[in-house]
Amino acid sequence: MLADSDTRWKWGALTAHRLVPDESGSASGRRLDGFLLRGRATPTARQLTEVGVRADAMREVTGVEFVRAVDRERYDVIVLSLVGGAVQAMLHGLRHAWQDDERRPVVVTGYVGVVYEKLADGLLLRHGADVVLANSRHDADRFRDVYTGVGADGNSVVECALPFLGGDRYDPKARLGRKYPGGTVVFAVQPSVPDNRADRTYLLRRAVEHARRHPDREVVVKLRSKPGEHTTHIEELPYQKLIAKFGDDLPANFRLAYGNMGEVLDTADLLVTVSSTAALESLHRSIPTAVLTDLGVRETLGNHHFLGSGCLASWDQLDAGHLPEPNAEWLGRQGVAADGPYETWFDAARERVAGLAAAPTLPPLAPFYTPTTAPGYLPGRLARYGFEPDGSPRPGASAEDEAQVSALRRVVRNTMREAARGAYRHGVQRVAPVIRRMGEL
Repeated sequence: MLADSDTRWKWGALTAHRLVPDESGSASGRRLDGFLLRGRATPTARQLTEVGVRADAMREVTGVEFVRAVDRERYDVIVLSLVGGAVQAMLHGLRHAWQDDERRPVVVTGYVGVVYEKLADGLLLRHGADVVLANSRHDADRFRDVYTGVGADGNSVVECALPFLGGDRYDPKARLGRKYPGGTVVFAVQPSVPDNRADRTYLLRRAVEHARRHPDREVVVKLRSKPGEHTTHIEELPYQKLIAKFGDDLPANFRLAYGNMGEVLDTADLLVTVSSTAALESLHRSIPTAVLTDLGVRETLGNHHFLGSGCLASWDQLDAGHLPEPNAEWLGRQGVAADGPYETWFDAARERVAGLAAAPTLPPLAPFYTPTTAPGYLPGRLARYGFEPDGSPRPGASAEDEAQVSALRRVVRNTMREAARGAYRHGVQRVAPVIRRMGEL
């Protein structure tokens, strides 16, 4: 299994376990080898531990190294849990590596959560895998429409559900006897939504004010990463830094928290978010869930995905005691099965993968994008991960050279970003006041 961030590692590893269950009951019955694609979002050891999903072996690789490794080892199933461009690069790289082979592994890919942007772009970059998993009936219908709309084969799309749904069903009586009898409100933040300081500070301030208005409730801000760590999306303005602006005047019933989302939800009585996939985890457990409308219902925020869910609400409404009631029909179409046989939702995918794995031969991987269908787009996608337009490794650079270049680019990028921030702060704090004073003379 190849992943490029902590969230995608979680989805990919759990998906692999659900697709190939260990029916033997022994440790040797199934083996999961984990590969982490080297890049800006490669998860740290802390992030992997927090996810709570382990592999039998783990190594960090470049795209070329991964293709060479799986070509040597000959796995039965390969799960690509990556951003769309990386999936496309691996598909072409694997196609080239297996071009003379009669037997090859089954290749599976999909999305880690809610698909609310770049639907066509992301889907066509994933086309060519044997199985493209859709986390709900809603997504499966949209995925097939995109593929058939461009004349591509849509039979690879298989409906299932998010692999990390689960946990105990919400019981309001469980909070009785706790320190805060009014319950625990969890605000699940996101790395890139919203994307500006003013909006993020506003949401944080409202969470603090909610704690002040309800001293009988505990308000927990669930953080995604520590400063310096990267996630699936870049977090330029960590909430940990923004909260420092509030000083020491914070209510005792307000706190920040890290940890596995499932464990945080174990004590939640209300989940609040802008558009995080955590909302689906919460709804699956029947925990009251609010998708915030304070900043509008907009595609850039992703909360438009929850139209019709019954979960849209504002902090003002939550302050007044409102608890959203989810729409059962919407839940069913979104792969949220609090009352249904959740485990059976993976049967179709499991059967498809098993059938392909047992086949004597499989046809070559056939991505929709080729040097013929996308000559102005595909080469750039592949070159970024070390491949020529035909899927062969780029000549003149070894995998080790590729890793060094990638690391150097990362250092230069981070240095330039910090320099730009420093220049901006200096301009705002030092230069601008001097100019204003000179203008007043």
